[in-house]
Amino acid sequence: MTNIAVTTWSLEQTAPTDLLPAAAPEGDVRIVRAEVPSPEFSRFLYASVGGDIRWTDRLGWSHARWREHLERPGVETWVAYDRGTPAGYVELTPGDDGVVEIEYFGLIPAFRGRRIGGHLLSCGTARAWDLAERWPGLATTKRVWLHTCSKDGAYAMDNYQRRGFRLFDTKVEEEPEVATPGPWPGAFPA
Repeated sequence: MTNIAVTTWSLEQTAPTDLLPAAAPEGDVRIVRAEVPSPEFSRFLYASVGGDIRWTDRLGWSHARWREHLERPGVETWVAYDRGTPAGYVELTPGDDGVVEIEYFGLIPAFRGRRIGGHLLSCGTARAWDLAERWPGLATTKRVWLHTCSKDGAYAMDNYQRRGFRLFDTKVEEEPEVATPGPWPGAFPA
């Protein structure tokens, strides 16, 4: 098996005022919280958004593992809809001491390049900052962070920085090169 060098960048905001919101795209684009934990829907979003950029770490999760994750207090999934069709999502995962990770963020390939991503990231980041307001018992958010890597879309880093995220760590690691799984086997050419 061939290995590839993958660069991972970690970025953060340390105050709500760091957020530089993008303008809302034209048309009927809505960002809605998926309030009912649904392993089926979350796996659909994960596979559909990450299938062409080699998101594979959750593909082997069982239904029970998905449910366990989604039912953790404070885990939220915010979904972008373009005229009623799911276009992408952002998943928020609280950590200790008021730290919230934007664990997953992205758009289904057909919806990229329509100015939805900046708007979705802006809304998701704002919801990370006010997460404790919806979840009694969680600490007030003091830091929002995320990571992106060289396997992600060409505009990912630019979008994060334009929304006010600042780089705080860079790592380069060798990873096995895996085939692009697509949202279902064989959806994308290898």
